[in-house]
Amino acid sequence: MSNHISVLLNEAIDSLNIKPDGIYVDLTLGRGGHSKEILRRIPCGRLFAFDKDEEAIKESTANLKDFDNITIIRDDFRNFKSNLESLGITKVDGILMDLGVSSPQFDDADRGFSYKEDARLDMRMDQRQTLDAYKIVNTYSIEDLTRIFREYGEDKFSYPIAKRIVKEREKAPIETTGQLVDIIKASKPQKELLKKGHPAKQIFQALRIEVNDELGALKIAIRDALEMLNVGGRVVVVTFHSLEDRIVKNAFNEVAKIEGNRHLVFALPKEEDQPKYHLVNNKVITASEIEVENNPRSKSAKLRAIERNRL
Repeated sequence: MSNHISVLLNEAIDSLNIKPDGIYVDLTLGRGGHSKEILRRIPCGRLFAFDKDEEAIKESTANLKDFDNITIIRDDFRNFKSNLESLGITKVDGILMDLGVSSPQFDDADRGFSYKEDARLDMRMDQRQTLDAYKIVNTYSIEDLTRIFREYGEDKFSYPIAKRIVKEREKAPIETTGQLVDIIKASKPQKELLKKGHPAKQIFQALRIEVNDELGALKIAIRDALEMLNVGGRVVVVTFHSLEDRIVKNAFNEVAKIEGNRHLVFALPKEEDQPKYHLVNNKVITASEIEVENNPRSKSAKLRAIERNRL
C-alpha cells in the first residue's frame, strides 16, 4: 500500500465537530486517512466517501475494511449531491474536502503528475475520461495554452512556454513529462532557472487543473455542500494553492457575512438579517512547524471551516 500522510488531519477532524450518530461525507477519500478518523468517531453514524481515482478506491477499501458504516462511491465530487439524494440523503452533519493530490498519485510515475519523473503526459485523476495532459499539450491553441498557464499556473512566462510548445509539436508530438520539462526550461531565462523551486511546477499545476476541471468541480461542490448541511453541520476544506483557497474563502464569506445598511442601529436585527452560516475560524489554519518538517507537502495547506446556524 502506498504511503500517504493526511495533511492537517487532527485539525480537520476537530473542525468537523463530529457527533457519534451523525451523517458525514468525505468528498476526497484518497487513501482513507481522514475517513478512518471520522469512522472512529461515528459508531452510530454513517460516512459517505467519494473519489474518482480507481487506485485510491482500491487502497482505501482495503484500509477501511474493518468499518461497516461507510459507503464508498466512485464519482467526481461535483456529483456528490445527486448521488446522495439517490440514496435518500438530503441533509448531512459534516462535509470534508482535502483538495491536495495524494502522494501516491505524485509518486506513481506512470500517472504523469510529476515533473521529477519521466512518463507519458497524463494527469487524469479519473482514468475513464478521455481528456489528458497529452491531448491538451498537443492540440490546444497557443491562446488557450497561454490562458491556462497564466490563470491556473500564474506563470509569468506563460506565453513563451505556449509558443515553444506549439513550435515543438509541429516537429513531433510531445509525448512525455520529461519532454515538457525540457521545453519549459528552454522557455525561461537562466536567472529564472536559478531560483528556488522547480521551473515546471506552475505549468504542471495548470495542466492538472485543466485536465481534471478542478476549479469548476470545486465551485459546484462548495455550493452543494453548504446547501446540504443540517443546522450545526460544518464544511471543512483543506486547500493547497491560492486559486482553490480564494474560491473557498469567497464562497464562505458570501454566506457568512451580510453587507448592507441598517437604519435602526439600536434595534435588534431581525432573524432574516442574520447570516445562515458563520465562520468557525476567522483566521485560516495552517500546518505546524513540526508537521511541515515531517511532511513538506503540508507547507502550503490552508484549512477553512464554516457552520450552518439555521435552515
